[in-house]
Parts: sequence; structure tokens; C-alpha cells
Amino acid sequence: MGPVERAVTDKLNGHFAAQFLQVTNESYMHSVPEGSESHFKLVIVSDQFDGQRLVQRHQSIYRLLADDLAGPIHALALHTYTPSEWSEKNAQAPESPNCLGGSKEK
Repeated sequence: MGPVERAVTDKLNGHFAAQFLQVTNESYMHSVPEGSESHFKLVIVSDQFDGQRLVQRHQSIYRLLADDLAGPIHALALHTYTPSEWSEKNAQAPESPNCLGGSKEK
């Protein structure tokens, strides 16, 4: 786990008291230098999302990670669930698609 991934994980854990949190560095799937920490997939399950629309959940994460998004993080894939939604999904988030931008082949 690199320093950006660790900082994001710590911020999310501290703010959301997540029942489940997975922060995955997916930078290797994109046209970035080896060892980059610029593209992340977040899967977070929290009671704090109860009664919130999806956009409200995402906005709360964007606010929390504003400094990271202004710096090293280029992209976030957000998967936000309440505990009951996560149970309905059988504790599975969708896989991220391959990158088609930059110098990657289409």
C-alpha cells in the first residue's frame, strides 16, 4: 500500500466508520508511469449512507478527499452502499473496465 492509498484509507475509515472498506489502486490499468497512485476504486459500506441519494454519498467522499483530488488522485470509481444494499449485492462490487484512454489500445 502506497502513501496515497494509505492516506485515503485512513481518511475514509476515520470519517465514515465503514463496516466494509476497500481502496484499490487501479493506476496500473491506465496510461501512467509504473508505481503511480492516481486511479482508485473505492468500495465503502456505511450506515451513514442511510437515507442518502447516490449523488449525496459521492459528494461527501469528494469533499473529504478534496485535497487528494486536487493533487495526486486523477480518478475515483465510487461504489457506496448501506449495509442492506451491500447484503443485497451479495457483498460484491462491479469490476472496473479496462482503460481505453491515453496510449492504451482500444
